[in-house]
Amino acid sequence: MPAESFDHAARTLRELDRDRYLSTLVLPVDKRPGITALYAFNAEVAAIRERVSNPAPGEIRLQWWNDALEGKDHGSVRQNPVADALLQTLDIYGLPIGTLQRLLGARRFDLYDDPMPDLESFEGYAGETASTLLQLSAMILNEGAPVEPGDAAGHLGVAQAMAGHLRALGAVSAQGRIMLPLSVLSANGVAEAELFSGQDSEGVHAALSQVAELAEDHLAQARTSVAALPVHLRPAFALLPVIAAQLRLWREKSSGPYGMPPDLPDWRKIGRMAWWALSGR
Repeated sequence: MPAESFDHAARTLRELDRDRYLSTLVLPVDKRPGITALYAFNAEVAAIRERVSNPAPGEIRLQWWNDALEGKDHGSVRQNPVADALLQTLDIYGLPIGTLQRLLGARRFDLYDDPMPDLESFEGYAGETASTLLQLSAMILNEGAPVEPGDAAGHLGVAQAMAGHLRALGAVSAQGRIMLPLSVLSANGVAEAELFSGQDSEGVHAALSQVAELAEDHLAQARTSVAALPVHLRPAFALLPVIAAQLRLWREKSSGPYGMPPDLPDWRKIGRMAWWALSGR
């Protein structure tokens, strides 16, 4: 496969989604380009909101990606290196296009300021985004063949999304957005305005602790599910120990609910992922 587009995809991923980029470094060398292309596509789509002034141009960009997946305007699409790398990957491994189209559909939520209504909606969103990437990565490691019923990818994707939004609460709230389940916040007496103004309270702590417990439960179920998979698929789920460490740091080292908690240095993340991919611990 031509290297230029895949090299560009790797640079894009490194810039936009550092943790997923680091996770590709522990993959088998022959499978790394395809999974990197998949992750770079997601990173480009996830960054659309930050690059547009309102939802309308964001919708146009999502439609462009949808058309690219369907093979429309094929020549100009291939001039986009990330799209070219993704389409090559889809051809090589026969990945289901409909799965990526559902990811695009889920990402429409990012363009608007509507709050995430409830836990079921959050898990559905995480399933169509983070879990989808894990599932397709495992398929690439399995030469494009389906690998499992989705339990490992499903649980780990939800845990990853919960951990990420717990860590990013301050930045997301400052944008006037609520990505954690509003039903959980409301049940603990937290009003939307309280989050938008960065107000600390017992209710905020209780709600976030509840979300963290749910994330840890999903993480435990993911660990059990991954352990039942063939060993050669384990690297697709190598972010698991990093997510676990980030949840611990959020609980133990956060300066407050709206501050960005400390994170592991890159070398420790790579070491944890490499060891886990080999040993499962």
